[in-house]
Amino acid sequence: MNATVKRLLITPGEPAGIGADITLQLAEQDIAAELVVIADPELLLARAQQLKISIELLSCDLQQAPEKNRSGTLKIIPQKLHAPVVAGKLDKKNAAYVMETLRIAAEIASQNKAHGIVTGPVQKSIMNDAGIAFSGHTEFFADYCHVPQTVMLFVVDQLKVALATTHLPLAKVSAAINKNKLQTALTILRNELIKKFHINDPRILVCGLNPHAGENGHLGREEIDVITPALNELRAQQFQLIGPLPADTIFTPAILQQADVVLAMYHDQALPLVKYLGFGHAVNVTLGLPFIRTSVDHGTALDMAGTGKADAGSLLAAVKLAVEL
Repeated sequence: MNATVKRLLITPGEPAGIGADITLQLAEQDIAAELVVIADPELLLARAQQLKISIELLSCDLQQAPEKNRSGTLKIIPQKLHAPVVAGKLDKKNAAYVMETLRIAAEIASQNKAHGIVTGPVQKSIMNDAGIAFSGHTEFFADYCHVPQTVMLFVVDQLKVALATTHLPLAKVSAAINKNKLQTALTILRNELIKKFHINDPRILVCGLNPHAGENGHLGREEIDVITPALNELRAQQFQLIGPLPADTIFTPAILQQADVVLAMYHDQALPLVKYLGFGHAVNVTLGLPFIRTSVDHGTALDMAGTGKADAGSLLAAVKLAVEL
């Protein structure tokens, strides 16, 4: 698609969580895009009534050129729930419904009928309880698109932090970091920063895996045996790489100002800082897919669903970044 107005697909995620709440709040924002929600219209209308939000749901014709949403409206592609929803109460019968909304979004975006996908929060535990092997949106879209490797990037204001591995138990991280995967992650990261963020010749800070980046092998050899050799080969290809550096100092201002992005080795090496600095307005971007995909930085917040206390800040930031990209 090559339209002035961008069409973004919204998947609200877990129906018992705040996904519906924050999606409805988007209709009250002035967003220069066509927002198309893939959800059960009865769920949205019931939650809107609960929250006292005035909303009009309009059918979406994917064959027509996108047009900016009018205030108080959302376009919708209907997908029926498998079971009635009570805000805040999980029901594994609706796990398949969540997966279907994601599949529809991926199909439409892959067919070039939308410019991107913005995802709301899902409850991974209930998906797995329902017998669905689901570790996260990132892995789902990579699998759907037959992409062997993607990169998870978090954007918080001017800070960009990517992950070499995603949703893995800590005990499996070391084995998952090998030269090929690390070099592929760095190549995807560099190429996407150039293509999507228009950063010429990106400077990339790379974390070590171990405390003190291994302390010359005394606290682990991954830096010596895997990470440094992988970086040196890419440096020979003109990659601007700094590291591996200790993760406990790489996020200090003096070091951050030397680069455009940080590559962390595993999820919780980076996410505590990201959420401390930007919880509620950070954005998760999946790099390496054939379409744009952004997401919120928070979970389903079941205790807030239907109460009017949910903040749509991260979803709004994800939508705005998707439009920019």
